[in-house]
Amino acid sequence: MNKGDLISKIAENANLSKAQATDALNAVLDGIEEALKSGDKVTLIGFGTFSVSRRDARTGRNPQTGASIKIKAKNVVKFKPGKEISDSVN
Repeated sequence: MNKGDLISKIAENANLSKAQATDALNAVLDGIEEALKSGDKVTLIGFGTFSVSRRDARTGRNPQTGASIKIKAKNVVKFKPGKEISDSVN
């Protein structure tokens, strides 16, 4: 499922136009992004938790040449699924 498919599903389930569903989905995604940028966690009960974690700089290897390379430190987004969504896929 891609973003367009999700918008269609939201529009159908919530009796919205595709434009309204697009606006709603974009508002949710923007809200999550803003919270993560400011260092907050986003917890959606029953769905899961989005958080930001710091990945330290490290040494890696180029798989083609075997040469060592330095990988810069960066922030990464993590998602931990909630119990309900985990149970629903099993």
